[in-house]
Amino acid sequence: MKLFQCTNCNNTVVFENNICVSCGHYLGFSSYYNQMVALDPNSIQWNIPALDGNDYTYCSNNQHGTCNWLVPVRHSSNFCLACSLNRTIPDLSNEENLKRWKRIEFAKHRLVYQLLRLRLPVISKTINSENGLCFDFLSKEDFDSADKDIKTGHANGVVTILISEADAVIREKVKQEMEERYRTLLGHFRHEVGHYYWDRLVRFDNAVLDGFRNVFGDESTSYPDALSKHYFNGPMGNWQDFYISKYASSHPWEDWAETWSHYLHLMDALETAFNFGLRTAPKLNKESELEMKANFDPYQEKNFGVILETGIPLLYTMNSMNRSMGEDDPYPFVISDPVKIKLEFIHNLLNRRG
Repeated sequence: MKLFQCTNCNNTVVFENNICVSCGHYLGFSSYYNQMVALDPNSIQWNIPALDGNDYTYCSNNQHGTCNWLVPVRHSSNFCLACSLNRTIPDLSNEENLKRWKRIEFAKHRLVYQLLRLRLPVISKTINSENGLCFDFLSKEDFDSADKDIKTGHANGVVTILISEADAVIREKVKQEMEERYRTLLGHFRHEVGHYYWDRLVRFDNAVLDGFRNVFGDESTSYPDALSKHYFNGPMGNWQDFYISKYASSHPWEDWAETWSHYLHLMDALETAFNFGLRTAPKLNKESELEMKANFDPYQEKNFGVILETGIPLLYTMNSMNRSMGEDDPYPFVISDPVKIKLEFIHNLLNRRG
């Protein structure tokens, strides 16, 4: 994630901030210009020369404390790009729903920020019902007993997220039950949109599809049968040698979605490290592969080798810092050589289309 400053007082601010704690100015984010700007707190509409000189107002979801993105006054919608993707939101009269939805929106906005940085098409189903993307944020309590099996997932451009995933206690419980090493809201978003972009980038391009099958396998094998086998028998004994996670070994579609989400993890971590100017120079007796300099914007880097040479030491450093605080590894995965090839396939695909 890019580092942001208040344009009024230069105080460092967080992506989700809607007010500068230093000078009291409102803060608004322009997804088009990738800029955070300070706003007069005595107004609800602003002319912003730093952008394009047009008049802006907050996205309608700002009233709920879930969005600080700006919308041009001349825009036909009152919602920003990220919020326009919502098809269903929970009942906000329920205070617990509102708290959970706020966490979900923060994660979703970070996702959309990254999709834009990757120059991917972000189109709401309200504009393109066939090929667009939308989100349903649902609670199991909202459905009859017959529909209680609803799950977080993707189907035909509709990403469903159970709002219970925003509860850290529930999420940790499911993580333990599923024997997962990593489970986060942002991780869910990245995984599920991976399925969506497989449809958009791979499914209908025969050349890309052939390349996908050479790297990930034949996706035409029965998906339901593969998942049933995975949940009944578990993953193969040496799955770590070929896949980024146990679930990735279940079917080529899940391998793609899991690898896609890890590609997004890696790129976001590298952008953050770049903006902080991070480097490592391990104090060891001899030269180490853990030495790195995050001195490049990963979204502008064509050579995936450079990304890996910097990213792997960065992830190792992140894990080591967390252990110093008595916390679990934020990235508890090993990137094997076959996984590197899969990550590079995604990187090259995005760079070719970009």
